[in-house]
This record gives sequence, C-alpha cells and structure tokens, in this order.
Amino acid sequence: MSGQSITDRITAAQHSVTGSAVSKTVCKATTHEIMGPKKKHLDYLIHCTNEMNVNIPQLADSLFERTTNTSWVVVFKSLITTHHLMVYGNERFVQYLASRNTLFNLSNFLDKSGLQGYDMSTFIRRYSRYLNEKAVSYRQVAFDFTKVKRGVDGVMRTMNTEKLLKTIPIIQNQMDALLDFNVNANELTNGVINAAFMLLFKDSIRLFAAYNEGIINLLEKYFDMKKTQCKEGLDIYKKFLTRMTRISEFLKVAEQVGIDRGDIPDLSQAPSSLLEALEQHLASLEGKKVKDSTAAEQVGVPRL
Repeated sequence: MSGQSITDRITAAQHSVTGSAVSKTVCKATTHEIMGPKKKHLDYLIHCTNEMNVNIPQLADSLFERTTNTSWVVVFKSLITTHHLMVYGNERFVQYLASRNTLFNLSNFLDKSGLQGYDMSTFIRRYSRYLNEKAVSYRQVAFDFTKVKRGVDGVMRTMNTEKLLKTIPIIQNQMDALLDFNVNANELTNGVINAAFMLLFKDSIRLFAAYNEGIINLLEKYFDMKKTQCKEGLDIYKKFLTRMTRISEFLKVAEQVGIDRGDIPDLSQAPSSLLEALEQHLASLEGKKVKDSTAAEQVGVPRL
C-alpha cells in the first residue's frame, strides 16, 4: 500500500464494502502513485471486458469518475487505463465508448498544486482529445484502424474509391490528434507520461500502417478516378506528405527514449515526380495545359 494516499485507501475501501470488484480495481489502477497503472490491475480489467456478466457502462463510468479528480496523476492514469482497455480489451468496451455522445471533457483541466501539475496538465488535455478522436473514428467507420486487417487483401487496400475518399480523412484526423500530443524526449520525466507515450507509440505505428495502405490504394486508383475524385485524392495525398514529416519527428522521440530501432518503421518519401504526375493528370482533366501528358503513365505507384 506504500505510495498510495489516504484518499486512495478510503476510496478502495468504500468499493470493498459495496462489493464492486471492478470499481475497486479501477481505483487501484488510478492511485496517486507517480507510476503507470500496475499490470495486474490492467490485466484484471481486460479480463472484465471479456466477461459477459460485467457491466461495461459501469466500468467506463468508474473510469470517467476518476477523471473528475483534481490530481493530474489520478486523471492521467485514468486516461491510460481507458486507452489500454481500448487497445487490449474486448471490442465491446470501445463500442460502448463510441456510442456515447461525450467522453472526456478535460480541455480546461489544470492541476495547480505544483510545477509538475502544470506541465502534466498540458499533456492530459492533449491525450484526452486523442482518446475522444479514437472513439469518434470507431463510431464513423465501425472498426479500429489500429486493429484492421492489413496487406494486399486488407481493409484499406481493398476499399472502393468512394469509401476510400471518405475514410482516409478520418484516419488523418485521428493521426493529427495523436501527433498533437507533441512531447519531447526531455519531457518524458515520469512513469505516468511514459506509459501514455508507449500506448501512443504503438497506436502511431498501426495507425500509420492503415494510413499508408489507404494511400497506396488511392494512388493505384487515381488515374481512373473522375475529375472531382482526383481533386479530393490529390488533396488527401498532399496532406499525407505533410504528415509524414510530423510522424518522422514523433518516431525520433521514440528512438531518443530508447525504443528499439527495429520497432520503428523507416519512412521513405515518395519521389517528387509522383506528386507532379498527379497534379498534371488533374490539370489535364480540367483542360489545362500540362508540361508532359505522359508523366502519369511514366511514374509507377510506389510501395511506401
């Protein structure tokens, strides 16, 4: 029990009296100790999401309730526990979160108890926004981009043009929210924020894989698209290129804090001639004069 505050112990005891093992474990996972949630508590909560007799809304509400705490440690650990269950728990947990109108309302959260509280509050606000966006993405497409089947016969590679043009911007929004966490290696100073960063890192790798496969599919279809679709597709591709830079910066932080280089993908940029070919093809559809009408045929689709 060392490291837990008196409040932690009282809260856990109250739930012991009411017999709510789930709520009691949520409290134990989100104590005032400045360390990530303990594995044994996260494992128990994952197990709970797979038990049909466990009330998922009640589990989620226990986590939401902990985010109303004034301590940055308790709130941050509540978000980490929620994120962990979204990633490793039964899908019905994320389905429930996606069905709610609101999740975390922490855009104004500020722990004024000390300098560390001020610093960590910034990341709590950003992290909660990402988790909200992750749930919204699920609501919009009814699957989790980080868990989707990949490869040539995967979801993003086999999606038709119309659906693809609607889906990639949803991935872009989720990726933006993740990258907006915007942490430097020297700010990863404690076990709590480090635990959040590791979950974000894992999401970023899987999310980028889905994003990348969507872009490959887009490029394969581009020269057969209608003019309005080409315009949308070109805009999506340009946004992808700007995000590549931000993703590279995020992965550099991962490398700086000691994440195995083998776990970090190598992001190679597509040749600039590809963008030129896409722009020239659209210009030709719009009846504008192009420098080289055969450029589109000359540039192959890269395997990014």
